[in-house]
Amino acid sequence: MYRRRSQRTEVLLVHPGGPFWSRKDHGAWSIPKGLYAPGEDGLAAAKREFEEETGCVPTGTFTALGTFRQRSGKSIAAWAVEGDFDLTAFKSNSFSMEWPPRSGRMQDFPEVDAAAWLVPEDAMVKISKGQIPILQALYASLGLH
Repeated sequence: MYRRRSQRTEVLLVHPGGPFWSRKDHGAWSIPKGLYAPGEDGLAAAKREFEEETGCVPTGTFTALGTFRQRSGKSIAAWAVEGDFDLTAFKSNSFSMEWPPRSGRMQDFPEVDAAAWLVPEDAMVKISKGQIPILQALYASLGLH
């Protein structure tokens, strides 16, 4: 999601939740994303995942940015939509995991623990390295350099 404020454009990024990411900032943020099942429409899945991670239902005209292969071998199909998500409405779903490791105790953590509107320069620093091409595709589609 992106928004235009006066003379500047901002992008919405999210910070992954859980203990592995709690002290990481630069290179740790992401676009809202998730897995989708074979045969599931990619855009429908992207909208669902966006809502699960932010609490916001994205609406508007979506622009396909492309499919981007990650170092893990997974691919991310990305879309952009202009919107103005109010960060005070941010609410993420949660997941359970054994924590601390080998303790036998299950704990719940938010899938995403923060969301932020960032100017392009800051977003390029905060986003994970593998997702930089997604931001570059977004900026190119918006005519930003």
